Amino acid sequence: MKVDYHLHLEEGPYSLRWLDRTNIALGHFYPQREDLHTLDWLKESMERLNDRVQKGSYAPEWIDLYLQEAKRKGLSEVGIVDHLYRFKETRAYFEKYMDISDTELGNKQRNWLNQVMTESMGDFVRAITATKPRWEAEGITLRLGIEADYFPGGEEELAKLLDAYDWDYVIGSVHFLNGWGFDNPDTQQLFTTFDLHHLYEDFFGVVEKAIRSNLFNFVAHLDNLKVFNHRPDENDLLPHYERIAKALVETDTATEVNAGLYYRYPVKEMCPSPKFLDVLLQNGVDFTTSSDSHFPDDIGAYVDLNTETLLAKGAVKVATYEKRQRILKPLG
Repeated sequence: MKVDYHLHLEEGPYSLRWLDRTNIALGHFYPQREDLHTLDWLKESMERLNDRVQKGSYAPEWIDLYLQEAKRKGLSEVGIVDHLYRFKETRAYFEKYMDISDTELGNKQRNWLNQVMTESMGDFVRAITATKPRWEAEGITLRLGIEADYFPGGEEELAKLLDAYDWDYVIGSVHFLNGWGFDNPDTQQLFTTFDLHHLYEDFFGVVEKAIRSNLFNFVAHLDNLKVFNHRPDENDLLPHYERIAKALVETDTATEVNAGLYYRYPVKEMCPSPKFLDVLLQNGVDFTTSSDSHFPDDIGAYVDLNTETLLAKGAVKVATYEKRQRILKPLG
């Protein structure tokens, strides 16, 4: 079976680029009648974008576009998540552990947080829960998840936030190092100020802590620090790969093959890298597959490719989830 267990309904900041990408997604399902870049095309675009913005990403019409594309791509199970930083209820958690100081970095990150933290966790949970029967009627299982940023020292606060709702699964992720959001394009210049060997050692130390916190059903994109292609010789990272594999096995935590960096970021490589994937599989780590899409036309992106890769390397099961329990099902 084919699954996509890591996808999002929306992501700020709400720029003109965001409007353009949203219009492209809508056009994938409903091609516009007017000729491209004419005044009539612009008026039609503005009308449907206004409707999308007013109704929001939790509207059944938007979520059902994901269903439509999931059917087209032959997915059997789908898990919809949202980033924890999208929810207003989590502000204190992020403001405590992110760098939002009165510095160039802190000011950028404070502005970013205000731009993306627009939603209510309860609204998200209710929207996905209400959607599940519609997907089931179309032959696709829909699961409710959340992607939670991990900060060392914040385990107790994070556990309380996660305990507020009954998730089918919780994804752990590391997007911050010492308060720096390293995958934010507006802060990527900081990579040049670090010794990359030390930076990766610190990063994998945080990833290991996330795994050993036992807060997560699976931990996402294990090597996403490579996002902007700042990386040492990968052979130097092999001891870190072994360390992460050991932590996953000892805690019975799964991970994913995530396509997000492959088609959306400069590094253009899956997470984990081919070498990292080999280490994880050799150690018996369980995997699910993920597009990490943020628009409905990208759901299932490269799931076929990553499923074939796992099968070619000897994997026969894929991880799925219900009520925080991992269920291994036939892969393919």
